[in-house]
Amino acid sequence: SLTQKAMFGGWAWLVNGNLLCGARTASMLVRLGRENEAWALEIPGVRPMMMRERRMRGWVRAAPEVYGDDALRLRLIEAALLFTRSLPKK
Repeated sequence: SLTQKAMFGGWAWLVNGNLLCGARTASMLVRLGRENEAWALEIPGVRPMMMRERRMRGWVRAAPEVYGDDALRLRLIEAALLFTRSLPKK
């Protein structure tokens, strides 16, 4: 089940209670899992997710030029769905 919730100063979408992605002004957070992080970081405008100067492995942040591109956004969301659906339900 997909749910939406206000979180992190923006909006977050969860699949079976697990965070899938989030959006706020000027960035999109995507949960890909550690195995998918490398290919995503090769996309210009995608960078590692940092929280208080600590890198969050398996998460990336996409700039507007990335999430504004339908094909790139779809590729990231599909990878995030595949990973997030593999997690135990909460």
